[in-house]
Formats: sequence, C-alpha cells, structure tokens
Amino acid sequence: MRLAQGHHLAYCGNIHRGETWAETFAALETYTLAVKERVCPSRPYGIGLRLSAHAARELSQRPVLAQFQGWLAQHDCYVFTINGFPFGRFHGQRVKEQVYLPDWTSSERLDYTKRLFDLLAQLVPPGVEGSVSTVPGSFKEFIRTDQQRQAIRDNLFKCVQHIDWRSRQSGRALHLGLEPEPLGFLETTAETVEFFGQLRDEHPHDLRLQQYLGVNYDTCHLAVEYEDAREALALLRRHQIQVSKLHLSSALKVRATAAARAALAAFADNVYLHQVVARDADGKLVRYRDLDAALGAVAPEEEWRVHFHIPLHCPATEWFEPTTDHLLGVLDVLQGEPGLCRHLEMETYTWEVLPESMKSASVVDQLSAEYGWCLERLGARGLGAA
Repeated sequence: MRLAQGHHLAYCGNIHRGETWAETFAALETYTLAVKERVCPSRPYGIGLRLSAHAARELSQRPVLAQFQGWLAQHDCYVFTINGFPFGRFHGQRVKEQVYLPDWTSSERLDYTKRLFDLLAQLVPPGVEGSVSTVPGSFKEFIRTDQQRQAIRDNLFKCVQHIDWRSRQSGRALHLGLEPEPLGFLETTAETVEFFGQLRDEHPHDLRLQQYLGVNYDTCHLAVEYEDAREALALLRRHQIQVSKLHLSSALKVRATAAARAALAAFADNVYLHQVVARDADGKLVRYRDLDAALGAVAPEEEWRVHFHIPLHCPATEWFEPTTDHLLGVLDVLQGEPGLCRHLEMETYTWEVLPESMKSASVVDQLSAEYGWCLERLGARGLGAA
C-alpha cells in the first residue's frame, strides 16, 4: 500500500508455498486478496512478489504475463518489489544453506535475476521504483577462493549493466539489493561496505553501481549481528550505498539459561537455517551455523540472538523477547530521513514452522496483525497510510 511520505508497504510472498506460477498465483488469489480486503479494501494494494526461477520462466510467457497484469488492474493491486533470494523450493523440505544456491558465482543466479528485472519492468506502475532483493553473494562457507570472490563481483556488475539497460528501456527506476545475513558472504554492514568498495575500485567513477545496486536491509539479520540501527544506516549513507529495500522482521533474543534452551528446541526445525550469534559477558561474539549446533555446544549464556523470523506483533515472554528495538530504530531513522528508502516489506516467512503457541488462527490473521502492528508504529512517526 502507498504510505503518506511516498513509501510502499507490502508483505513478502515467500510466506506462501509456490514454486510454479500456478501455485504462486493461487496463493495470491487465496491469501493476498483476503489480506487486502482486511487492511486495504478500497485503495491500491502493494504486493511483494516472490518468484522461483521456475515461476519466473512461466510468468515470462507473454499470455501469462498479460493475464497477471489484467488481474492486478482488476483487483487494484500493484507489484513494486520481488524477493529474488530463494531460487528454488522454499517450503516443505530441507532448505537450510541450499537457499543460497545457485549463488552469485554462477551464471544461473545472474540469468534468474535478470529475468526478474525484465518482469518487474513490466509490472511496476509508472512513477514507482522497482526493487529486487537477492542473496548476499553466497554462504560464507561456500566461498574459498579469490576466483569465486571475483566471479561474484563480475556477475553483479553484469547484472547492474542489465538493470541500467532495462531501466532506460522501460522508463522505470529499478535497483537490486544485496541482503546481508548471519554467516552470509556479506554478513555485517562493515563487510558490505568493504565489498562495495572493492567493486567500485574495479569500476571507478561508474555511477551505475550507486544507482542500481544497494542493500536490502533486513532488521532481523542486523539485529542478530548486534548492530546498532542508526550506526549501520549512517555507515551505508557515508559510503553512498543506497538502501534498496527495508525488510521489517524480528529475531529471537534470549538469555540462554537452561529453561530458555529447552524452549528453543521447539524452534530447531529441519527446513530453514537458524544461525545463532551468542555474546558473552565480555562482549565477545560466537557464531553457530544453526540452532541445533548452538543447543549442543557449551555456548556463552549471556545472550543469544537467533535467526528465526517471528511475527512482528509477538510480545515478549518469560524467556525471550523479539529484537523489536532494532526495527523501531530503523523506523526512527526513516522518520527523520524519509528519502532513505521507499520500499518496506514485512518478511515473516516462517509460518509453517512456527511453534503452535506463536501461530495465529490462520496465515491471513497473522499477516493482518502484522500490518496493524506496522501501520500503528509507522503512523506514530508520521509515516502511516496515505
């Protein structure tokens, strides 16, 4: 939906199953329209589309795309952003670190992302920017050689060239956002700044890198890294790295007592990777590849932050609290600098693996509650619905 200061808010479609276009479209008809009816029944409604590589190829067929464009007009909906992080299946089976593959060392990732921009250029309305979010290069463990690092930079630059061409051809302002996350090739804001510096050194004075490539800032991911929102965003601004999109999401924050560890066992699913960053009393950070690894280790008990996206409206319990402070810190910065980023996307994709105690009655209930939570806090900062 369109917000008062020129922002756009959506929920990310990666919460729904859908690897083919038929499955993706069925989710839009079943769930997205139901959420629209609750939260934005009489105004244009923004969609955060998630397309697998399979679905993107199918939607690229002219009759299929034309049908979808007609559906958007019929229901007063519009697409302004696409989640291009998961290339393949994202629900119902083990995803874990495979979600990064194919990564930016490969032509498959490049071709997939170019196709997403080709579609977005035909879906985003005139006068609205279009964004695609993507993996942070790769998973850290996968990158072992300078040749791989060079391939990531080369493929991203080829993508920037394509976005430049597609933006000029379509008259749309398009941009790609790399999404730093725990144990990603790009993990912290500092690592991201260093990477952008290397890329710019290889292509000096090429302003396309600033215009078409930026960061998808996920408030869950950076909170897990114990980063301060104001400092992280200031660092990106200082190095002229655009914030392509803001993912509004929360992680788990616990004091890792025996009781908390026992409760955390309910979050150790076999589908998604739940990286843990633990901090000891001296402030030292220890990283664990997944929640089960942290639970099985003699880890620091001072504090754990767990990469598990929980609903934005979840209250604190006796053993955990959400990392809402980081998310609200980002909104505070946005209040003072509305032009920092125009795209806001709620991303709680973990509906199917949430413990029953945290689930709403239905996914539509959960998404509607997240909209209510966000709009209340955005409204308090003068950033609410138009």
